[in-house]
Parts: sequence; C-alpha cells; structure tokens
Amino acid sequence: MIARVALAPWWIAQIATKAKSFRDNPVLGNPTLNGWGLHVARRRAAAWLAERRRKRLSAHVAPVELEFFDRNGYFIRRNALRAEAFDALRREIEAMHGPAREMRQGPALTRRIGLDDAQLAGMPATRVFVKDEGVRALVHYAASYRGEPTFAVQSIISEKSPAARDPQTVFHSDTFHPTAKSWLFLVDVGASEGPFAYVPGSHRLTEERLAWEREQSLGARDSTDQMQTEGSFRIDEAELVALGLPSPLRFAVPANTLIIADTSGFHARTPSPKPTCRVEVYATLRRTPFIPWVGGHSIAMPPISGRHTALDSALQQTLERLGFGRSPWRPVGPVGAFDSPRDR
Repeated sequence: MIARVALAPWWIAQIATKAKSFRDNPVLGNPTLNGWGLHVARRRAAAWLAERRRKRLSAHVAPVELEFFDRNGYFIRRNALRAEAFDALRREIEAMHGPAREMRQGPALTRRIGLDDAQLAGMPATRVFVKDEGVRALVHYAASYRGEPTFAVQSIISEKSPAARDPQTVFHSDTFHPTAKSWLFLVDVGASEGPFAYVPGSHRLTEERLAWEREQSLGARDSTDQMQTEGSFRIDEAELVALGLPSPLRFAVPANTLIIADTSGFHARTPSPKPTCRVEVYATLRRTPFIPWVGGHSIAMPPISGRHTALDSALQQTLERLGFGRSPWRPVGPVGAFDSPRDR
C-alpha cells in the first residue's frame, strides 16, 4: 500500500505521456476512470494535436500523396528507388553482418540489425536511402512530428507451426495516438508469404471508433491477452464493419515497394501457411503525443543522433543487470539478414 501511494504521482504524470499500459499503470487501467472518459479524453487530445502538427508538416509532402494518406492512413511507393540504387542497396544488405537482436512470437522470429551511422559508414547506397529527406518527410507526416526515425534491417522468419500463435497476425492498433512504421521490401512478398495488411481509413478517429475504444478501455486491464493489457487493442475482422471500415488490404507486393503507415490504424501480419523469410529496411518513429510542436526530438540531437540503436541496446543490458525486467529482444551477436534463426 505504501509503495502504491508513493508511486501514485508517477502514474498520474504518465497521463500526459505516451504511456499506454493498462496493466502496469493502475490509473490508466482503472475501469472507473475510463468509464468517466479518461482513455477517450487522451485519445481525443492526441488526435487533435496530431492534426495540427500534420498541417505544419504538409508542405513537405506532395499533394497527391498527402490526399491519399489522409484518406487511407498509409503511403505506398512502388519502384521506390531507381533500379540501380535498389540493386546496390540490396547487395549491401545481403553482404552485411552486424550485431542483431531477435524476438520470437509463436512461429515467427523477428530480427533487427540496427542501421546506425557506424553501420552505414560502409554501406553508401543504404545510407542514401536512410538519410533521404523525402522519405523522412513521409515518416514525419505519418507520425505527425519530425524527429529521428530508428532504421534497421528487419527479417521476419515464419516457420510453419499450427500449435503456435503469432500475436502480430491479429489486427490491432499499436497505441492510442498516431505513430509511424515504414517498410522498404527487399524481396517479393507473395500473398502466402506473410504480407503486411492494413485497414484503410482506420487511422481516423470517428465517433464509432471512440465508442469502441471506450469499451476496450473498460476491460483492458484484466484481459487475458497480454497485448491488449499493454494498450495495443486487438480487433476481429468482423468488428470492422460495425466501425464503418472496409475490408483489410493485404500488400502482396514486389521488391522495391515502400509502405509507410500510421500504425494507430488497424494492421496485422498475414499468417503464412509455409516457411517464409521477409527482409526489409524498417523504420519507426513514435514520440510523446501531447506536444504542440513538431521538432525538438531528443534522439535527433548530438550525441545521440545516429547512435540510437547502440545506445538503446546498452541501456537494455544495463537495466537487465540491475534487475529491471527482461526484454523479449535478445542479442544474438553478428548475423546476416538472411541467416537462419539463432534459437533453433
């Protein structure tokens, strides 16, 4: 009881941050407070601020792409790079070996090799893409603020396992506010090879969506689904119709396709009926939603800029040594993007 009283100011302060766990924060997860509208109020405020930040960022995005994103919640560029530039980038990634972290979720293993400046020093074609201001402008708009996206080479290796469940194959929203994820696919992704799926327009905060969010917030703390308790709300495809949303699009796309999405919209990884390996240049940008300005991102400033992956890995190891939990992302040493999983 004493500990809970002592922590109460911290839990209350998190209302004004990107904290989203209904399980770990008894204020955010309190059904009575959420019945009174706490979660809905955070959701409304975050959306209102994001809309105003996006207006300030819109000058950096082509009008046709802007209109498409505002309607659908994602950007898509086919043949995103010139053929020779893409071939050079892919050759660099096929040849690279770098410190990686892996996370297993059911039959799927996700591997990330960070693309910090040290790694990019020997990868000129990849560096051009990672530093491209036009690509970053799309990520910034999707996230609703400028900042330093975290780039990595990501491999998703799915193994056929009918008994194991991959939580990423359930449609979900990552969090309660706009946030961006990006994928430049390095290999063709067929319909049976775990393509990314997205529900067009599900990034928009309608009254139907708000009512659904309120209902989810009332029981999220006590859900048997870990992801739900952590604030990543899950949804059945049958429920989408009640929210006035269309059927999901599944992006079976050729290599050299770039997708950048606001993953507060509903999305998922399509289940794969066979063993597959999907490799991509992945990026993410998620900041505190309750800020009126578009810049001022701490990891975009020296001495952190360009070193985020290495610093984050060091922080994770330090926290684990001090006993502050264990991350599901495990270091596996130098590895290649197309190598077999290390935990086999």
